[in-house]
Amino acid sequence: MRLFLLLLLLTVCTGSAVAQTTPQQIRVPILLYHRLGPTVADSMTITTPLFESHLIYLREHGYTVIPLRQLVDWLRKKAPAPPPKSVVIVEDDAHRTVYTDMLPLAKKYRIPVTVFVYPSAISNATYAMTWDQLRQLRKSGLFDIQSHSYWHPNFKQERRKLKLGDYEKLVDMQLRKSRAKLEKELGVPVDMLAWPFGIYDDYLLTRARAAGYGSTFTIERRHVRPEDSVMKLPRYLLTNGDQGEAFGRILGGTVPKGEYKIRPY
Repeated sequence: MRLFLLLLLLTVCTGSAVAQTTPQQIRVPILLYHRLGPTVADSMTITTPLFESHLIYLREHGYTVIPLRQLVDWLRKKAPAPPPKSVVIVEDDAHRTVYTDMLPLAKKYRIPVTVFVYPSAISNATYAMTWDQLRQLRKSGLFDIQSHSYWHPNFKQERRKLKLGDYEKLVDMQLRKSRAKLEKELGVPVDMLAWPFGIYDDYLLTRARAAGYGSTFTIERRHVRPEDSVMKLPRYLLTNGDQGEAFGRILGGTVPKGEYKIRPY
């Protein structure tokens, strides 16, 4: 009987050890949202009830929503490995529904969110938040505000139509002015950049480093891996079709790979 119990204990312990995830096996999806609303107004809108269903799915299936900065610090070996089944939630463009729809749900479910902002739209464009609203996001303790360039240019198009010197000036202005404006208005450190339309190349990465960004983000259909460069981290762009089993496949990393095509505003 003692031998049987000993073998049983050994089997359980061995199984537990095998089941544990090592840091090298950790894969973390970054889920990218743009705007919410009662109906699907365009390809970038996810209905507010669907967004809440995503949060419920994460909770019921044992996922932990962690801050984007925690993920980046781990990749830089400045923080412990995130828990198994970690997920990051981000938003691009600072659409007004982040304040009206996302903020209440973030408070309800206590989830951290990183918002990537292009400052030219703030308090100017009708679809965007105001500076005061962004400050209220920060005061909630759940939102981090980071850069999405200054006015969301398509760098690929700009490179084709501008002279080299003018293009270089544009890039530096877009990266430096955005960071400076956000830090001045919100009093927060800004060192992360989401590339507009997910467009980047080696030159842009070099200029981002020179402008003070320690990590940048593109749009690719895969999880972040430990071996990834913090200067080109992938994110899943979500649409209103990503619900139920489709959302589960994204979290499981089993969706087909490919590039998203995002239309400018």
